Amino acid sequence: MAGERVAAAERGATTIADRVVAKIAAQAAREALGGVPDGGVAPHAGVLVHNDVARVRIGVELDYPCDIGARCGAVRHQVTQRVSALAGMEVPEVVVRVERLHSAQSRAARGRIR
Repeated sequence: MAGERVAAAERGATTIADRVVAKIAAQAAREALGGVPDGGVAPHAGVLVHNDVARVRIGVELDYPCDIGARCGAVRHQVTQRVSALAGMEVPEVVVRVERLHSAQSRAARGRIR
């Protein structure tokens, strides 16, 4: 019948691919860090999704010196918030792996010619 409402359980389901959640997480990490260090690589993410619960692993590169713990905490917070808001998933775990530190000294050394 045209005017009758269909119960939510009978309408179907929305599935969000793991790679989409990974892209959301990587973008959220970029937002939390305020960009990519000079000569660095953008954050990348891997996720495991099961029953609307996403477990996220993020790889980042940071400028050095910095408060590494605070930067990782900001990434965890932002990823949790954005994945929850945009994908509607619970995020009980965000593992942040610092893969490289970029110091002013190393940037200067790259500019030298041997």
